[in-house]
Amino acid sequence: MVSGLELTLLLLGSAVLGVVAFRMLHLPPMLGYLAVGILIGPHAMGMAENSATTHALAEFGVVFLMFSIGLEFSLSQLKAMRSIVFGLGMAQVVLTIAATMLFGWVIATQLPPSIHIGWQTSFALGGALAMSSTAIVSKMLTERMELESPHGRRIIGILLFQDLAVVPLLILIPSLAQDPARLATTLAWASFKAVIVLVLLLFFGQKLMRKWFTLVVKRRSQELFMLNLLLVVMGAAWITEKAGLSLALGAFVAGMLVSETQYKHQVEEDIKPFRDVLLGLFFITVGMLLNIRLVIEHWWVVLILLAGPVLLKFALIALLAKLFGASDGVSMRTGLALAQAGEFGFVLLNLTAGAHLMDPFIIQLVLASMVLSMLVAPFIIAKSDQIVMKIATNEWMMQSLQLTQIASRTMALQKHVIVAGFGRSGQSLATLLGEEKVAYQALDLDPERVQEAQTAGANVAYGDAGRRESLVAAGIYRASALVITYADTPSALKVLNLVQELAPTLHVIVRSHDDTDLDLLKRAGAAEVVPEALEGSLMLASHALVMMGVPLRRVVHRVQSARDERYASLRGYFHGASDASDDPEHMYVRLHSVILRDDAGSVGKRIEQLQLDDVGAEVTTIRRGKERIDVTPNTMLNAGDVVVLRGSGDAVTRAEGRLLQ
Repeated sequence: MVSGLELTLLLLGSAVLGVVAFRMLHLPPMLGYLAVGILIGPHAMGMAENSATTHALAEFGVVFLMFSIGLEFSLSQLKAMRSIVFGLGMAQVVLTIAATMLFGWVIATQLPPSIHIGWQTSFALGGALAMSSTAIVSKMLTERMELESPHGRRIIGILLFQDLAVVPLLILIPSLAQDPARLATTLAWASFKAVIVLVLLLFFGQKLMRKWFTLVVKRRSQELFMLNLLLVVMGAAWITEKAGLSLALGAFVAGMLVSETQYKHQVEEDIKPFRDVLLGLFFITVGMLLNIRLVIEHWWVVLILLAGPVLLKFALIALLAKLFGASDGVSMRTGLALAQAGEFGFVLLNLTAGAHLMDPFIIQLVLASMVLSMLVAPFIIAKSDQIVMKIATNEWMMQSLQLTQIASRTMALQKHVIVAGFGRSGQSLATLLGEEKVAYQALDLDPERVQEAQTAGANVAYGDAGRRESLVAAGIYRASALVITYADTPSALKVLNLVQELAPTLHVIVRSHDDTDLDLLKRAGAAEVVPEALEGSLMLASHALVMMGVPLRRVVHRVQSARDERYASLRGYFHGASDASDDPEHMYVRLHSVILRDDAGSVGKRIEQLQLDDVGAEVTTIRRGKERIDVTPNTMLNAGDVVVLRGSGDAVTRAEGRLLQ
C-alpha cells in the first residue's frame, strides 16, 4: 500500500520527467501528463493506483481551471465576437451533439435488444466530443502568429463558446443518470437550483466581492491576498456542491465575479501555479484510466473512434465556417485546428463515467481515441497550410490574389519603407512618414484593421511579414528600410532571417520590450533595436533634466550618446524580489553591488587581472566612500569599495565569486 507522501512524490517526480521530455519535443505539457499517467497507472507499470486521494487532487485541478475560464470571461469580448461565438460556436457544439446522438441511434437499431444505448449516453458522449483543446490550439496559434488571422478569430470564438457550453453540460450530464420517468423533473429541479445559486452568487456576490477584496488589499499582505483568493475559489465551489451542483460551476462563477474587480490580473498571476500543478495531476489521473492492453487488443476500434470524430468535426466545422462567410482556406484551417478532443472532454467523460451512463469498456476506447487525437493535433495544425493547399482548389488563387494586391500597391514605389504590423506603433510611424512625404507599405494580419485603414487611405495590405512571398510582393528589393513595429522577438527573428536571405543590405529597425534580446536581434541582422523600456527611461530623464534647468542642448547630447552606445550605460538594472517571476532562469542582464571586505581576494588587484569577461560580466562603476570612480582596465580595487557588476544572473554570481574568493 502506497502512503500519501509516496504517492505525491511519485506523481510530482513523474510529472517533472514527463513535462521535460515533451518540452524537449516541443509538444504541450498536457500530453506529457497524459503519457505519464498511462505509464505509471494500474494498467501499465502499476506504480500508482486511481485512489480517492488522487481523484480529490485532480478535481481541484478542474476547479482552478474553471476559475481561470471565469476570469477570462468578458462581456465586451463576447459582444465584439457575438456572431462567431453564438453563431458559429453554438452551431458547432449543438450539431456535434446532434450528430453523435443520430449516430448512436443508428448503432442502437443494429444491436441486439440485450444491448441498450440510450439517448442519454449519446448526448453525454456528444458533449465530450464537441470539445476541443484550448491549451493546445491557443498555444499553436500564438506561436504561429495567427491569433488575429481570419481563421484564428473563428477558432478563438468557437473555443470560447465551448468553454461556456461546459457550464450547462456539468449540470445536465449527472441529471441524465436519473430514472427516465423522472428525468424531466430532475432536470427542472437541477436547473432551478442552478438559477437560484447563480442569481445569489452573481447578485450578492458581485456587490460583496469588490468591497471584500478592497478590504483585504488594504492590509498590504501578499500572504493574506493569496489566502483570501483560495477561500473565494473553494468557498464558491463548496456552495454549488452543497446545492447538488458541481464544484467546477461554483469556481467558474467565482472567476466571473473576480474578473469584474480591478484585481483580475493580479489574481490571474497568483492562481496560475495552483491551477497548473493541480490540472497536471488531473491529466495524470485521466492517463491512469487508460487500459493499454485493452487498446492494443481492440486497436482497430480505437482507430475508427479516432478517425471518425476527427473527420466529423473537421467536416462539420469547415462547412459551418463556410456557411458563415469564410473562404475555403479559412474554413479548412478552422476545421483542422479544432478537430481534436479537448481537456473539457475528459472532464465530461469522467462525469459520464461517474454517472454510469456508459459501459466502462466503451469509455476506455473513447478515452484512448481522445488522447491520440490530442497527440496528433500539434502535427495537424503545423501542416495545416500544406493540407489546405492540396485540398482547396482555389486557395492558391486566393493567396495569389492577396499577393497581387500587395504588389499592385507597391509596383510604383522606390526606396519606400515596409512597415511590418499596423497596430498603434505602426500607424504612428505611418503618420510621420506620410507627413514627411516618405512612401511606405504596411502589412498586417488583422482583416478588420486593414479594411478600416484602407478606407481611410492608408497604404496597408493584408499580409504576413513572416512570409517570403509577402515581403517580395511588398517590394523588399526596392525598399530602403523595413520596420518591425511589434515587440515579439521570435517573429522578428523570422522576418530578419528572410531579410538576410532576400535583401541582406536592407536596413531593418526592430521594436522590443527591453534590452533582453538586443544583442540577439543585432546578430540576426537588425540595424537598430528600439527597446521600449530604455527609450521610455531616456524620455523620462530628458524631461526631468530640462525641468531641473539643465540646458536642452546638453540633454539632447546625453540622450544621443546613450543611443550611440547602444544603451550600454542603461542596460541592466538592480533586480528585486518582484522581478524573480519575470526571469526564473536568471538570463536577463542585471546590475549587482558587491562590497569588498578586507579579506576579499580582489583587493589590491587591477580589474583586468580578474578576467571577468571570461564569465560574461563587467564592472560598470565603483563607489569609493562618497566618490564614484571611473572604471578602466587598470583601476585598482581597494577594501571597502562597492563594485557594481553587470551581466546575467549566473554571470554576476560567478563574477562575485572571483571578487570575493
